[in-house]
Amino acid sequence: MLVDDQEMVRVGFRMILQAEHDLTVVGEAGDGAAAVELADRANADVVLMDVRMPRMDGIEACRLFVSATPTPE
Repeated sequence: MLVDDQEMVRVGFRMILQAEHDLTVVGEAGDGAAAVELADRANADVVLMDVRMPRMDGIEACRLFVSATPTPE
């Protein structure tokens, strides 16, 4: 999943990642709040996220991802 407030940055990363046969971009978001909402649906293994964004920055979004992820027993 790609998260950046600049669309051209997301487009560039998407082009690079989709050139690899074993990688798929499953979602994109323009800020941390949208990323948190999308994460439930996207089921991403990896999130490439900017740190500085409007509404919610990447650090706060990461905190929410980690707190929402169940811990293996």
